[in-house]
Amino acid sequence: MSDVVAAAIGFDPEEIDTAMSTRAARLKWVIVVNDSIPAGRAVNAAICAAGATVAGVGGLLGPGATDGEGTWHPGLPWVGCSILVADSTTLRAIRAKGEAHEGTFVADMPSAAQETRVYDDYVNALGSSDSDGIEYLAVSLVGPKNRIDKIVGRLPLMP
Repeated sequence: MSDVVAAAIGFDPEEIDTAMSTRAARLKWVIVVNDSIPAGRAVNAAICAAGATVAGVGGLLGPGATDGEGTWHPGLPWVGCSILVADSTTLRAIRAKGEAHEGTFVADMPSAAQETRVYDDYVNALGSSDSDGIEYLAVSLVGPKNRIDKIVGRLPLMP
């Protein structure tokens, strides 16, 4: 998805209503993680996909807040984010279905990102890979609720 299209997906400032239930939000955010990788790698993959999503989708974070002692706490996703699991074949299909819908933002975490220590090496590894040969460790989707629900079906929450 191009950066121009991705920038169009998100919440306008007037849509953000931190007093409403996450279920009432126009858009839904899910991250689906490969269920065959160890917990540490799964958490890393989900966090990396989340970082790319927050950078690419406007309005996901609510405002920061101060606690009773005046300590500042940065804003968190007001819309919520479910972390689901799927096998690698299902994960690839979910990514493809998300990419097929213009109004859906997709961020992914290919295994090459965890196999390299230098970002340029990751970019080069990805650039020399066939699309069919990429193993996805996590896929993040943001889009209209009904579309996201159809894409992820009834996948289980990450245990």
